[in-house]
Amino acid sequence: MSQLVASLSLKEFFKSLLDEVTARQRVRLEEVTEFYLVNLLAEFASTDTLFDRQEDGRRAHEPLAVLYHQALQQEREARIRTLRRLGDVSLYTVGFFSGALEGGVVGPDYYIQMGGTAYGQVAELTPRAGFAGMYRELHDKFRAVVEVLEEIAARGMVSAGPSGALKVYETWARTGSDRLERVLVDAGMMPRTSKGQLPN
Repeated sequence: MSQLVASLSLKEFFKSLLDEVTARQRVRLEEVTEFYLVNLLAEFASTDTLFDRQEDGRRAHEPLAVLYHQALQQEREARIRTLRRLGDVSLYTVGFFSGALEGGVVGPDYYIQMGGTAYGQVAELTPRAGFAGMYRELHDKFRAVVEVLEEIAARGMVSAGPSGALKVYETWARTGSDRLERVLVDAGMMPRTSKGQLPN
């Protein structure tokens, strides 16, 4: 019973955060899309869901290109599941770990392109009476949703303690992101000044 309560609380937490950040960023999403994102965030809060356990015991997720190749070989229902997984993993990864992707072999734009494309294909494969509209919205607004998740991640890091706040500050100093500046200002870590200007 306590697991159910914890799960509901986690979803309520993410729903509250999602509502707050989408309102601040003026990103309008259909209710069903918000519901999908809240469930995605709650589900991926466990690393076991985001990553697969490999034979040597390490956790990793399959490269996006491999997932896409698998999807192309599958029948319709399996293809939908694989493409949805590709979209979900791409969205969460670039939303929560975009800073770590910057120096990698493939950057955030690769994840945005792969994830958006995957959701677009799911929309095409999904019956019109089903969730096609939701997947189409995730395709059309993929980058905007990524920015929402980036802010949610930054707010979580700042509230987690000094080391998380320092990482957010370092990313802001490197990128000059308005969203990260707002997170730092709201946390009382920076005064309200024009972008990129710190007091002497």
